[in-house]
Amino acid sequence: MVRLEKVSKIYRTRRGNVKALDEVSLHIKENEFAVVRGPSGSGKTTLLLSIGGMLRPTEGKVIANGRDIYATSKQERAKFRAENIGFIFQLFHLVPYLNIIENVLLPVGVGKNWPGRTDARKLLERLNLSERDYHKPSELSAGEKQRTAIARALLNQPRIILADEPTGNLDPENAGQIIGYLSEFHRGGGTVIVVTHGMVADQYADRIIYLRDGQIEKSFENK
Repeated sequence: MVRLEKVSKIYRTRRGNVKALDEVSLHIKENEFAVVRGPSGSGKTTLLLSIGGMLRPTEGKVIANGRDIYATSKQERAKFRAENIGFIFQLFHLVPYLNIIENVLLPVGVGKNWPGRTDARKLLERLNLSERDYHKPSELSAGEKQRTAIARALLNQPRIILADEPTGNLDPENAGQIIGYLSEFHRGGGTVIVVTHGMVADQYADRIIYLRDGQIEKSFENK
């Protein structure tokens, strides 16, 4: 589904160049649950953003559905993300002045008659948030915010979920619940790539990948 071919990413700073990824080659198969782990600064988030079409590599290719996504226009990449990828982040990225259902609808629009509202309500019910439809993010717990972010990521029925430390701000109970929802998406045929320091996702992972200094240190099947 997604293949990286000798992908490198160099950040240019006043103190010199920093190589976040160093000729990384990786194949993520369809319906795979992959966990990416490594110390801070190892390149995990850069890897995730590169896969998601949000961060152009300095060198190398990211192939998705047979196409080099960075050889396409910005508009084509945006369309690819909208149709194929759902993003979940540690800091939730909810808009504070919108209510929960409006935050879920952000990928498609928030008009009152937008057809996505029915799907959004179904997702919120499935994630035990149906009574929070019109609450603002400030009125939610951390676990509820992350479940809202998951509903938003699932709204367009993506093929891939990319999750960057989705449990980093959660207690163990909520962390397990969030990973459980990602596992449910995976069991339904979706592909999941989770960047995490925690161990809770390991029980669901098909593969665990370790990054260090921008390179894959090891990768092994987990089942």
